[in-house]
Parts: sequence; C-alpha cells; structure tokens
Amino acid sequence: MYHMKRASVRDLRYRFPEVERLLREGKEIEITKRNRVIARLAPANRRGDTRPEWPDFMGRMRKIYGKRKLKPSGAELIARDRDRY
Repeated sequence: MYHMKRASVRDLRYRFPEVERLLREGKEIEITKRNRVIARLAPANRRGDTRPEWPDFMGRMRKIYGKRKLKPSGAELIARDRDRY
C-alpha cells in the first residue's frame, strides 16, 4: 500500500489544508491513531455531482396496465365524500 499516504488524527486537526490538497489531487489517505490505521479517506467522485435519473414510472404503468383506466381507490372515494383533497 505504498501508493496511499498516511495522516494521523493530529494531522487532521492541525494540518487539514495539506490533507485536503492531497484529497483534491485524487490520493487516498490512511488515518492513523497510535500508529494503527483506523480509517481511509478517499476523494469524492466528481461524476456524483449530477442528479440521479428517476425511473420512468409512467412507462412502467403503461407496460403493466396498457390503456385501461383504473378505478379510484377506496381512499380517493372517502376523500371525495368528505370534500377533502
């Protein structure tokens, strides 16, 4: 694991700008406490900045039900009777 840099908990407290710079460069960092590795920091995925795509729910409904018109549910009927929306 020579490709990975190491930083102690103390380094995180007092030298965080250097640790942040290494992360921005794309390097993974092992966090140590008393010379034992307790965690690994990895750079965030830049492709994750975009929103995930939603599934095509209407397409699924059309595939399952086709052009059939669905009857209202019991909850919808009660809401209509109570004049609530």
